[in-house]
Parts: sequence; structure tokens; C-alpha cells
Amino acid sequence: MGFQDSKTNLPTKKEVASFLTGNRYDLMEWAGAFGDLGTLIPFFLAYITILKMDPAGLLFAFGMAKIVTGLYYKTPIPIQPMKAIGIGSVAQAGEFTPAAVWGAGLFTGLVWLFLGLTGIIDRVAALAKKPVVQGIVLGLGLTFMVEGIRSMATNYFLAAIALIMTFALLGNRKFPVMFLLLALGVGTSLAVNPMLLMDLKRGIGFSLPQFTLARWTWSEMVKGALLLALPQVPLTLGNAVIAIVAENNELFPQRPITEGKIAISTGLINLLAPLFGGVPMCHGAGGMAGHVRFGARTGGSLVIMGFMVIAVAIFFNRGVNILLQLFPPAILGVILFFAGAELALTARPEAAGRQEFYVTLVTAGFAMWNMGVAFVVGLLLHEALARGWIKV
Repeated sequence: MGFQDSKTNLPTKKEVASFLTGNRYDLMEWAGAFGDLGTLIPFFLAYITILKMDPAGLLFAFGMAKIVTGLYYKTPIPIQPMKAIGIGSVAQAGEFTPAAVWGAGLFTGLVWLFLGLTGIIDRVAALAKKPVVQGIVLGLGLTFMVEGIRSMATNYFLAAIALIMTFALLGNRKFPVMFLLLALGVGTSLAVNPMLLMDLKRGIGFSLPQFTLARWTWSEMVKGALLLALPQVPLTLGNAVIAIVAENNELFPQRPITEGKIAISTGLINLLAPLFGGVPMCHGAGGMAGHVRFGARTGGSLVIMGFMVIAVAIFFNRGVNILLQLFPPAILGVILFFAGAELALTARPEAAGRQEFYVTLVTAGFAMWNMGVAFVVGLLLHEALARGWIKV
């Protein structure tokens, strides 16, 4: 992965200049940097409090991945924890250890690096017709909206205030609504539990991530690879490869990406993250929608959040779980809801016929349950309709 001259295999001057420029770090990029909190914070809290993973390593790896991704792609390509692995390991916390999560990450890295370098992923992605891709994106967006509503249900009054405020100021680029949402969330949390502020002060301290190789065991690594990583593959294919490429190229046609490039970067991230205690990560399409919806237009938002996360990892390791509690689920739900709506909008069909739109809807329905199944069902339905085997 990298900018390379086709003859010399070395970066050209133009490509080097492109790598060093192209990102913005203005007020809107700062606001958009927080657009992915709705998915990040619940997973971070679960990994830290339930699996007892070291916050320093987890956040350091995550922050580095964000910085490199933002500098390389120059668009708000997100970095998110892999959901199937996260949910599976946390839901069965007694069955899995941090080493199993690292094993899942290492296996995931090898799989996607292989698929990207060999070009297999490009051939698989080429099978996906436009209505199928639109269905996957639409299903993912609707899933985020539903999850957002569930989170908002934890505090209807707070959610209603946040919703009204967001609708009123969403298009205002001079006064980003994200900052008001964060202030509302933090202010509410401190009003309900003023002791959080004292707990935060006690959490200040210096720490560095530690290499985890000494804690790896073959049994846990294999367990994580087979029971956690394998079920994640189809979800990553739909959400973090096919959907993110479609979304990026729809929103930022001047900076197109390919499935092969995304697969390679996913592989490299997950080969390196476990060494520092990081969790499996991907480029989930919902994250880009959140960044964009709240103002991000370049990779600068990723770089900003990456440095912030690393700062927390190094100087606030002991108080991470307290810090994350400052953001109420109702506020995170509002952020997630608008991210889902933004993602679903990118899937809107343009002058689609009845059959194509039917494929999109059926694929979206299955995507709300399982991305891999949605991909297969969408392909089969599209082919059956094209050949006249069935009619709708």
C-alpha cells in the first residue's frame, strides 16, 4: 500500500506532495471528528470494563490507525472496532481473554491482506451489482438509525432536546451542532453525578502501551481466530469493504478508492494493532457517514481524533472508563441516528426500475440481519430477475 511510480516503484514528487497535503483542520473537521462516537464509545467501554483490556494499548493502536488512515486516504475513511468480534467476545466474557481478541485481530489481518494483495477481493466485489451494493448501504444505514433510537430510549427528554437542537443547527457550518451535543451530554452527566469530576481528576497519569507478545498463547490465539474472526469476515466484506468503497466514491469522486486498497489497509492495521494491545478494526461505512454528517470533508477529522485518542491513552489511562461515561447513551443515540440517515441517503437509487429497487429493498432487509447473507441473497435475486426465472 502506498504511492508508487509504476516504473521505479518509488513515490513521485506529485504523489509525495499529495500525501502531505489535502487535509483540512478547521472547525468543521474538529466537529466531524466526533461523528463516530455513537459506535466507538459502547465498544470501548465494553472492552475495558468487561474484558479488562488495557486502555493504553487499545486507544494507542486505535489512534495510530486513525492518523495513518486520515493522512493516506484524505477523506473521512473511518476506523471502527469490528462489531461481530467485539459483541462475541464481550457477550461471552468468561470464554474469551484479551489474547483471544488479539488472535482474532491477527487472523483478520492475514485474511484481508491476502485477499487484497492477491486481487481476490476485487473479483468478489466485481460480482456485486449496483442494486445489491445500494441495498447493503441502505440496510446498514437503517440499522444505525434503529440502534440510535434504542439508545435514545434510555432518556426520552434528553434525546428530544438533542434531536430538536440537531435538526435546527445541522446545516450550520459556522456553529457546528456537534459541540452543543457534546456540551449537553457532558453537562447532563455531571449534573446527575457531580462526583465524576473528582473521579476524572484521579484518573490523570502517565502511561505507555506495552508490547503484548509475552501474553500471547497458541490456544487463545486459535480460539479467537476460529470463534471470533471467522464470523466477522462476511460482515466486514459488506460493511467495511463494499459499502465503504461505494460511499466514499459517491461522496468524494475526486478521491476514489478500491476494494483492494481497503482490504490491504484493513490487513495492515490488524497485523500491527495486536502488538500494542489493540482490538480488531475496520473501515465501517457508518463511521464515514457520521464524520460527514457533522462536518468532516477530509481526513483531517481522523488525524484530529487520532491525536486526541493517543493523548487520552498516554495521559489519562486510569480514567478512561470515567471519561467515556460523560457521554450519555441518549446523546450517542442521536449521533448514531443522524449517521445512519446520512448513510442511507447515499444509497438512494437514481431512476431505478421496479426490479432493481426490489433487489435493493430485499438486500437491505437481509443486511439489517447479516451482511454476508445479504450479499449472497442480493446477488442470487438479481440474477434470477435478470434471467426471468422469477417476476415481481
